[in-house]
Amino acid sequence: MITISTDKNKLDVPFVHHFLKDIYWSAPRTLEEVQIAIDNSFCFGIYLDEKQIGFARVITDYVVFAYVMDVFIAEEHRGKGYSSALIEAMMSEPELKGIKIWRLATKDAHFLYEKFGFSSLANPERMMEKI
Repeated sequence: MITISTDKNKLDVPFVHHFLKDIYWSAPRTLEEVQIAIDNSFCFGIYLDEKQIGFARVITDYVVFAYVMDVFIAEEHRGKGYSSALIEAMMSEPELKGIKIWRLATKDAHFLYEKFGFSSLANPERMMEKI
């Protein structure tokens, strides 16, 4: 049975770190950095029979802006609709309902996020970044 929870105490932080330490968007990230990111974000864990199989987090001010980060499903559980369930849980979370602007970055999952109303930036020339 699949459950999705925002309870940070349920998160398997070593599991999250193990995935994030090698993935293109977050590597290298230490266990301590993963914990700090979790502590300062609105987090979602997805569980199959109480075992964590995925994760996502939202950085937000709860009014104007939210940035979706670190969305993943463990490889052996992909292709079963779990990522869609995770994004749906984020988009329908009562504490996040009033947010006006949602953003994210993806190299290869546009098809997933488009189902939830995400699109390319309308005015990318207005966006800046510092790396």
